[in-house]
Amino acid sequence: MKRGLVSVVVLAIFGAGFAAGRYRAPAAIAESRPGRAVLYYVDPMHPRYTSQSPGTAPDCGMALVPVYEDESPEAEPAVRVSAGMQQAMGIRVATVERAAGVDRLRVYGRVAADETRSYRIDAGITGYVRELSDVTTGSRVRKDQWLGTVSAPDLRSPFQGYLVALDLLARSKSADDNEAQIAAAEATLDLSVDRLRTLGVSKAQLDEVALARRIPPAIRILAPADGFVLARSVTAGQTVDRGRELYRVADLSRVWIMADVFGREAAVVAPGMPATVRVPGRGEIAGARVSSQVMPQFDSATQAVRVRIDADNPGYVLRPGMPVDVDLQVGGADALLVPADAVRDAGLEQLVFVERAERSGVFHPRRVKTGWRGGGRIEILDGLTSGERIVVSGTFLLDSEARLPHTGDGMPKR
Repeated sequence: MKRGLVSVVVLAIFGAGFAAGRYRAPAAIAESRPGRAVLYYVDPMHPRYTSQSPGTAPDCGMALVPVYEDESPEAEPAVRVSAGMQQAMGIRVATVERAAGVDRLRVYGRVAADETRSYRIDAGITGYVRELSDVTTGSRVRKDQWLGTVSAPDLRSPFQGYLVALDLLARSKSADDNEAQIAAAEATLDLSVDRLRTLGVSKAQLDEVALARRIPPAIRILAPADGFVLARSVTAGQTVDRGRELYRVADLSRVWIMADVFGREAAVVAPGMPATVRVPGRGEIAGARVSSQVMPQFDSATQAVRVRIDADNPGYVLRPGMPVDVDLQVGGADALLVPADAVRDAGLEQLVFVERAERSGVFHPRRVKTGWRGGGRIEILDGLTSGERIVVSGTFLLDSEARLPHTGDGMPKR
């Protein structure tokens, strides 16, 4: 009996002390800021729990924290988060600073052949394909490499005229004719050469005919430059009409990259801007720049600005149609730059959560005006000043908490 009585007394004393501390702690907090009206009290671990009277939080036993009149949601929407909850929610705070506006803007691009290094071989005369080489789409060819032969009955007359013009010029020069006669003979030769070139005869074949002084039975198709065959559109024995494409060849030692840039980012792209091209799984390719010869084009289908980037292609790693990542080196004056995760896009406005200077752990949303973004950072044009502290991680949870409506007694609506 005595032992039981002693236990009851000890428990009574401990309970009384706990109750006294429970109800004195909020009063001490409230008295620490005299002259300020307390609206209600909140759980420091879960600010959504509110009470009209001081006490302890039902979940953790900690003293409820008072919310003063100048901190009410009506005065300025704010979210109070304790240090422990900040760690649990992954909330990180950093100071806003000015930094050099030099960063990398990553865009998506696709490789295309340089139009100034692309060649289309068409049939200059109606005929049939007598024979073809084993060159196919994707094959690498050398300048003047034989690709095929096209025969046509209408070739004899132009070649005959070419041989006659050659003899006429040779006799005129050997006879020591005057300058006017020699000029007339040269003009006749030029006319016959132009006619044969129009029919698809290469300069190399014309030189061979001039040396052999005989009419060839067909036109030889030769590669116009070193490069790769992008398309082969003909087969042996096929009849072809004038103007039909036979081959398409491109020199890929230098290529174009067509990149799409969206929104405000397009405003920071300038002609001559350095670029780095990345092929997935193959590393970086240097020597690329935004073209200074053409203006960026607007694509109405994607609502993007299409930028042309001229890139060297050592080893012919870049092939037409290949997707690549492009990093543009964006430069500018010093600016307020914040991590991209710090800005919450609310549709028509952008928000950041600013920590109050006088109270740690109290955050309120603020509208900001943003500029270009790239490299995981966003430029702030208006709404922040250097030295302020903002939330740079965990803004989604803070945004959700700030949007919770409250009833008249301070309790959140469910």
